[in-house]
Amino acid sequence: MKITLVRHTSVDVLPGTCYGQSDVALAPTFMTEAAKVAHNLEGLHFDMAFTSPLSRCTRLAEYCGYGNALRDSRLMEMNFGEWEMMRYDEITDPLIEEWYADYVNVAPRGGESFMDQHRRVADFFRSLRGARARSAIIFTHGGVMAHAMLLSGEASLENLFSKQPRYGEIIEIELSSLTL
Repeated sequence: MKITLVRHTSVDVLPGTCYGQSDVALAPTFMTEAAKVAHNLEGLHFDMAFTSPLSRCTRLAEYCGYGNALRDSRLMEMNFGEWEMMRYDEITDPLIEEWYADYVNVAPRGGESFMDQHRRVADFFRSLRGARARSAIIFTHGGVMAHAMLLSGEASLENLFSKQPRYGEIIEIELSSLTL
């Protein structure tokens, strides 16, 4: 199955803020950015459509003609727990030093680690294995797309941040290429 992943458009949040699973507002440039994404999807057909339930994804899905996309919480961004909506430089929780040293395995207080999110995203992709579809579109977040790139071998932990998809970016992977 060919999977097309679409990252949501820019958000109206100060840079350096842990907004993860918070349902934040979209930037004032939403209409322009969404039009570009829709243009890039023109002429493509998908047998299935999914979206993160957060409004920054559902609004883009709707704009692009996928208002009926199935909402799946496994497609949400990483949960930053008590750090949600805090700027990194304002977090006084001593746990943040452990997280900086090992974000892969250490979870923010009340949140999830990178590996927790990885298992969640992998579980979503495993659930697609039995589908009788040739293609799917997924409106989601940069973190979910990063995990898809890791699972497909298109990225490694060492180069993942340099490959982080931009807002509104579209990537394609083959379900069969994922190491699940």
